[in-house]
Amino acid sequence: MISLVLLFSMSKNNKNISEFEREVVPENKLKSWKSFLGMYAGEHAAGTEFMIGPLFLTVGVSAFDLLAGLLLGNLMAVLSWRFITANIAVKERFTLYFKLEKISGKKLVRFYNVANGILFCFLAGSMITVSATAVGVPTGLEMPKLTDVMPNSITWIIVVVLIGGLTTWVASKGYGMVSQAANWMSPIIVIAFLACGIVAASQLGINSFSDFIAVWGEGSDPFPGQIKYAFWHVFLWSWFCNAAMHIGMSDLSVFRYAQSPNSGWTTAAGMYVGHYMAWIAACLLYAVYLNSPEAAAYLAEGSAPPVAPGPLAYNAIGWFGIIAVILAGWTTANPTIYRSGLAFQTILPKWSISQSTLLAGGLATVAGIFPAFAMKLLDFVAVYGFILAPVGAIIVFEYYFADRYGVIKNYAEKNNTSFNKAVFYAWLISFVIFFGWSEFQGIFLSFLTLPAWLCCGALFIIFSKIYQKK
Repeated sequence: MISLVLLFSMSKNNKNISEFEREVVPENKLKSWKSFLGMYAGEHAAGTEFMIGPLFLTVGVSAFDLLAGLLLGNLMAVLSWRFITANIAVKERFTLYFKLEKISGKKLVRFYNVANGILFCFLAGSMITVSATAVGVPTGLEMPKLTDVMPNSITWIIVVVLIGGLTTWVASKGYGMVSQAANWMSPIIVIAFLACGIVAASQLGINSFSDFIAVWGEGSDPFPGQIKYAFWHVFLWSWFCNAAMHIGMSDLSVFRYAQSPNSGWTTAAGMYVGHYMAWIAACLLYAVYLNSPEAAAYLAEGSAPPVAPGPLAYNAIGWFGIIAVILAGWTTANPTIYRSGLAFQTILPKWSISQSTLLAGGLATVAGIFPAFAMKLLDFVAVYGFILAPVGAIIVFEYYFADRYGVIKNYAEKNNTSFNKAVFYAWLISFVIFFGWSEFQGIFLSFLTLPAWLCCGALFIIFSKIYQKK
C-alpha cells in the first residue's frame, strides 16, 4: 500500500504527458526504425530470457529440438509482427484499446482491458522478481525455489518494492522514456548475455558445435511437475509466447508511432538476439549450475533445483552479471507496464496516462513479491497469449475481410452500441472450445493458439453478418 501511495504522488509531475490515447498519432511524432530496434532488442534480450532459458532445461528438451524450434518459431513471430501488426498499425495509428472500443463498444472492451492490464502486470511482476534475485546476491538474500508461491522473507518484499517503484517511474514518463531506457540498457544486456554464454560454455568444456551437442545430448527427463518438450513444443511456444503482442495486436499501441510497416522487421533483433542467443546462453548458465553439488542434492531429493538468474549470472561474469540481470528486468517490465497503463487508462478516462501507468506499476510490484509468476513463466506466457491473441483476430479479420463480406467496420462506434455481441460470442466460443480441448485432452496449449485465433476471426465475420443484417 505504501508503494502505491508513493507512485501516485509522482503523477503530479506527469499530467502533461500525452500519448494520443484516443486520436491518431500526428506526423511530427512518428519515430524512425531505430527507436523500435532499441526497444525490441531491450525488451526481448531481457529479464524473461534469464528465466525462460533455464526453464527449457527443466522440460528436458534436446539440443536439435531447441535450436531448430527456436530458429523457425522466432521467424514466424517476426513475420507476424511485420505483416500483421505493423501493417495495420501504420494504416490506423490507434492504440489497441481505442481500436477495440470502436469495434466492440465501451462496455465490452472494458472487460478485455481489465484482463489485458492485469495479465501484463503479472508478466511485469515476474521481471521485477528476476531483478530482485540479482540484488539478493550481495545482500545474501535467500532465493525463491522453483515451487515457491509466497515470498520467503520481509527483505525480499522490500527489495521487490524498491525495484518496482523505480521501474514504474520510468514507464510513467511515456513511450519516449521507455524507448530511451531500452536504447541505453540493451547494448549492456546483450553483451552480458553473450559473455555469460561464452563463460558457461567454457565451464562446461564446450569448444565446438559437436561438443555442444554432446553436452546437451538428447535432452533428459523433465523435472518433477514439468512435461517433456519436443520440436513442435519449442516451435509453437516460441512463436506464440508473444502472441498477445503480434497476432493479438497489442503492439498496435507501439507501432502506431512507426513511419513505415518496415519497422516491424526490427522485432528480429529481439527474437534472434534475445529469444535465440540469450535463451541458449541462459540455458548454459543453468547447465553449469546443474553440475554443482547443491543442484545434485536437490535432484537426489526428487525436487527441482531453483532457477535464480542473479546467482547464475554472478557465477559466470561476477558483478557485471548482477548489473545485467537488474537492467534486464527493467527493460522487460518498462514497456509491459506502459502497455498495461494504456489498458487501465481506457477504463479510467478521467485519469492521465501517467496515473494509470503508476497504478499498473503498483500492481506489477505486488505481483513481483510472489515468485510463482516467474517460476511458472513457460505456462503463464502460454496461457496469457492464448487468452488475448484471439481478440486480435477481431481487428485483423475486420481489416482484411469486412469489405469483402459486407461487414460494417467500427460497428460499435458507427451504431452507438456499447456491446457488440458478434465480438463477445466469437471470443467466448473459440475460448471455450479450444481451452476445454486442451484441459480435457491434455493437449499442449500453444498447439491450439492459432486454431483459436482463426476460429475467433471467422466467427466474428459470420456473427457480424447475422447481427448487422438484423
